[in-house]
Amino acid sequence: MDLCFVPAEHEVREKIPAVSGSSGRLVVERTQAEAKQEWPGRIFEDEQLSYEEAMLKFVAASQAKEASSQAESQVQTKLTSGQQTKRLLKKEEEQLRTDRRQVREQRKLEDSAWQQARRNRKQQEQAYRSLDQSQRRAQRPVKQAQDAQWQMMRDQRRALVEKRDQQDREWRQKCNALRERLSELPMVNSWIAILVIVDNCTRQCLGLPLFVAGPKVTAEMIVEALQVLLPPDLKFLISDRGTHFKAEAFKMLRLSEEFIHVYIARHRPQSNGIAERFVRTLKEWLADKTWPDDQELAALLEQFLDEYNNCPHQGLPIPGLSPNEYANRVWLM
Repeated sequence: MDLCFVPAEHEVREKIPAVSGSSGRLVVERTQAEAKQEWPGRIFEDEQLSYEEAMLKFVAASQAKEASSQAESQVQTKLTSGQQTKRLLKKEEEQLRTDRRQVREQRKLEDSAWQQARRNRKQQEQAYRSLDQSQRRAQRPVKQAQDAQWQMMRDQRRALVEKRDQQDREWRQKCNALRERLSELPMVNSWIAILVIVDNCTRQCLGLPLFVAGPKVTAEMIVEALQVLLPPDLKFLISDRGTHFKAEAFKMLRLSEEFIHVYIARHRPQSNGIAERFVRTLKEWLADKTWPDDQELAALLEQFLDEYNNCPHQGLPIPGLSPNEYANRVWLM
């Protein structure tokens, strides 16, 4: 078992970068271009250049590198600025929701008071109608004052309803404006987590549950997926020492399913070589695929799962068998 990460969006590239999340945060490998150290001073390694030629090339290379660094800095600043803008807009959106909840609570109180006033008015009308003619004449000044007060309350209620309609329109306009501003921001690269579950005996992949939470995937999410996919006769479950696999929720799963959780040695991914090799195969298969969102990626994972489990596997004891075929033979033994 292993947890791998792929970009939430992907265009056809040479290679999907390796990503580790076992430490609780994503560590993305540097590309070959980033890993290769280049600096202007390496020009002096060319012994065939004269001093003057080397110096001129060094100056030109230094200026080019400085311009490139400034351009990269501007791009990074723009990205950081975009991220900050998005966070501010999200906070503004959340504040709008909070204000809206407070308005709704206030309106509930106002509506409750209005309903009580209507009940009181109905009781006053019923009490007045129950009087005889002489009593009504005596109560007429009081009745007129009550009518005037009720008319004033009705006018206030109409004005309040109109004010609410205006507030609702303004609130919807603000929400729409925020959504438009958010949609205009550049997309920030994000990741999707994929849980890899492979049978060491048959090489059969039991499932590839996808988590759009990416780096924020929790142990509870992983446990929920495993409860559906793990075989009932499981004895050993191998994983690295990632924070997701050492959480309390995972310990509870181990106790309930009664399997032995085997941790691989630290900094020795080859100890979980079958799962690690499967991740490599998966990423190589995805390298020339394109997906704009998690739904397209989920469809690709289903396609890969079917192809992988039904294609001959060179790591099996019986050559030419696929993981599914070998698993069926194992069950018949």
